[in-house]
Amino acid sequence: MNRLHALQAHGCVTLGADHSGWRLRAEATVGVLVLDRLRLVIEPKFAIPGGRLMSWLGYALDAPRPLRSPSRRWATRPDGYADLVVTALLEQCEHLVHEGLRRDYVRRETVELVLRGRLDVAAQATRRYGQLDRLHIRAFDRETDVWDNRVLGTALRAALRLTTHPGLARDLHGAAEAFPAAASPSAALHALDRIRYTRLNARYRAAHTWARLILRGGGVSDLLTDQGIAADGLLLRMPALWEAVVRRLMSEVAVRRGGRVLPGNGGAGITVRGDLGNPSAFRPDVLCEIPGRNDSARSLLPVDAKYKRYDRHGISAADVHQLLTYGAGYSSCTKASAAIAHPQPGGRAHRLLEVNSPRGKLATLHVIGIDTDAQPEQAVAWIGDALF
Repeated sequence: MNRLHALQAHGCVTLGADHSGWRLRAEATVGVLVLDRLRLVIEPKFAIPGGRLMSWLGYALDAPRPLRSPSRRWATRPDGYADLVVTALLEQCEHLVHEGLRRDYVRRETVELVLRGRLDVAAQATRRYGQLDRLHIRAFDRETDVWDNRVLGTALRAALRLTTHPGLARDLHGAAEAFPAAASPSAALHALDRIRYTRLNARYRAAHTWARLILRGGGVSDLLTDQGIAADGLLLRMPALWEAVVRRLMSEVAVRRGGRVLPGNGGAGITVRGDLGNPSAFRPDVLCEIPGRNDSARSLLPVDAKYKRYDRHGISAADVHQLLTYGAGYSSCTKASAAIAHPQPGGRAHRLLEVNSPRGKLATLHVIGIDTDAQPEQAVAWIGDALF
């Protein structure tokens, strides 16, 4: 129960007691949750094929995909999304082994029969009492026992506890033998936070992304960032993941149109003052600045990401009010507009909502349905043509 209450405190699930026990509501969190006596598999509102899901997840994380082969062997059994992330880590590690693991000079203090490197005079005098049959030396050797490889070895061994698929477990065990391991998962996580990427280890970035996700484990919020909950499962907050997808999509759309995405943590929010308590603020998920026909005319388009099935039912009144506020706050009075982006498996869609008042038109709202069965890159050009 402590684990469930901790997940509830972080907004992953909602707990309620009734006469027969406890009722758990997952909201928009999906994944695998391992408890003391049972394993919960929380499925999403609409299923995305395993390979396509990893494409969108990698797109949201901006994780590079250096694999030359377009085929992916994602496990899509009832074990849930945990096996998908484990398989992603495994394929990246197998690719690194095939290319050759990174080696660097590591200092070693050993006892040898011949001199190699530098003689440790103090150790020779205090431990061998001046005898020269064995030499205490200090030498630097190029080895794979560096932190870039240690964190992957630790993550591969931790992934063995997450998967129940026998074939995947066998491949993980084989790959783990090629990598050294850190002293503990916490030491590996600390090293991941300190790693800086150069041309020597840039190819490790994708593998480290999946390793970080495996090592943190448990309750996930703010796009797979650990909030201190330890669990043997893996949970994904789909609204946060979808917001990251839409943010990157709109950023690429704006750049192609000669514009940019404005930062959301600046002074560009719509604020409400004068009420009881602290002032409140309204900030869209994405705020695009797009140039007009002449360079001086630049328009702002607020875009809100919604993880909802708006391909099956109409836009809720609360979301219409929210978009209308954004349109009035960031657009001109004569051309107030805003957009909402939602996932739509199996096809894309674009419809326009007109908000009118007795005095005339208030705003135009774009409802963009993004096809999650297609590659993420295919949506960029289509969104640009639909909105601008």
